[in-house]
Amino acid sequence: MVSANGGLNQQRVAICNAVALASLLNATLVLPRFLYSNVWKDPSQFGDIYQEEYFVNVMKDEVNIIKELPSHLKSLDIEAIGSLITDADIVKEAKPIDYLTKVLPLLLQNGVVHLLGFGNRLGFDPLPARLQKLRCKCNFHALKFVPKIQEAGSLLIRRIRKYDAAQRMLDKQLVGDFLPGSPSKKHDSERGPSKYLALHLRFEVDMIAYSLCDFGGGEKEKRELQAYRESHFPLLIERLKHSKSISSSELRNLGRCPLTPEEAALVLAGLGFKRGTYIYLASSRIYGGKSRMLSFTSLYPNLVTKETLLTPSELAPFRNFSSQLAALDFIACATADVFAMTDSGSQLSSLVSGFRTYYGGGHAPTLRPNKKRLAAILSENSTIGWNSFEDRVRNMIEEGQSVFIRGYGRSIYRQPRSPECMCRTH
Repeated sequence: MVSANGGLNQQRVAICNAVALASLLNATLVLPRFLYSNVWKDPSQFGDIYQEEYFVNVMKDEVNIIKELPSHLKSLDIEAIGSLITDADIVKEAKPIDYLTKVLPLLLQNGVVHLLGFGNRLGFDPLPARLQKLRCKCNFHALKFVPKIQEAGSLLIRRIRKYDAAQRMLDKQLVGDFLPGSPSKKHDSERGPSKYLALHLRFEVDMIAYSLCDFGGGEKEKRELQAYRESHFPLLIERLKHSKSISSSELRNLGRCPLTPEEAALVLAGLGFKRGTYIYLASSRIYGGKSRMLSFTSLYPNLVTKETLLTPSELAPFRNFSSQLAALDFIACATADVFAMTDSGSQLSSLVSGFRTYYGGGHAPTLRPNKKRLAAILSENSTIGWNSFEDRVRNMIEEGQSVFIRGYGRSIYRQPRSPECMCRTH
């Protein structure tokens, strides 16, 4: 048994890791459960987000998956018999040997183990090729969103593009039978754009508070962020008491500060995206709200979100279900003509970019800024000319856009281009 924590994307990684682990231990996997989080506040379970029967059927030749524990095991007090495995028992990025020595004996002795809070608990290397293949098959083939999510995702795509764009492999994989139809024969200018850019702008209060950076909001902002840190990150506060302080300017120079909406707009402008570009904004909980986004929307007024594209009645089935709402962002970002991120460490950005590599056929660019290099460029804002700024930003993005063969220890979800996952290298 596996109980996954975190939001949609952390849960997705946990599911695929659980499949690989079940194979490693030669065990039957109970359909993973999702833990309720005070942060995400979403009671959704596997069947609320993914198609259960499809998942079980796709994986059946490699791993036996059942929906619930057999009756003879249900009555067991798993914690009392010592079969409850927590994060304290298994380190992050654990190797197969850790599970074979710590978990397998308990499984053989008691017939069941429960991995609680299971997420990023299985390393990427060294790992047998067959287990990497299982992860790949699970992530890119077995996990299909339920029809209501696919249908709403299809509506998003259709409305962003203004008219029914040509069907692509990415669309098919993510929205299934709810594919937008063939494009109309009417003149494009009468209908609006057929292409859009999706932007994952990481500027939520928890992220910027944790970063310890200064975002130019003066004393009011500093007090707000400090209060947030004290109430949400007590361990961080305690650690700061015993460590050398680093100034906000130093953090920025090291590339450890989230990009502001203003900086994101400058990067897009430097890459040549025009004022009329249609931009889908994934996750709209921007710290500072509309006032913080004003500089961005002044430059790019055609900014849309799932909340502006779907009607209240269309959004109603997803209200109070943050993971299901995140699934809509996943679809809109993965199927975009261009996907841009402001933080390459984000799980959503990581999974979306991997999906675009796997199904994009080399025609699904992903734009990743190097925050350290960008900080150096922006530090010259009083002297740098616009042409020089454009050249340096484009060079930075071009280098980050390259898709490489997966390196040792790298995520197969983000970099699927490897013998265990993708047969082709183009």
